[in-house]
Amino acid sequence: MFSMKCPQCGAESKFSFVNNSYEGPRRCWSCRGLFKLKIANNVLMYCEPITEEEFKQLQEINELKSKFRNDLSE
Repeated sequence: MFSMKCPQCGAESKFSFVNNSYEGPRRCWSCRGLFKLKIANNVLMYCEPITEEEFKQLQEINELKSKFRNDLSE
């Protein structure tokens, strides 16, 4: 379980990842701020603010990656 505080409002969020790593968009549950995160081995590598447009683009990219992984495993 990974825990971090929002850089805008300080709200704490907890994440659980299959392999202790994540790279992609996140929205703060409290202030609704948008960020691009990279977490590797439960260590925050970066957390950058992004726009709504960038957030949507990153979501689409992650969905395509997930679909591609699922297609390969079939």
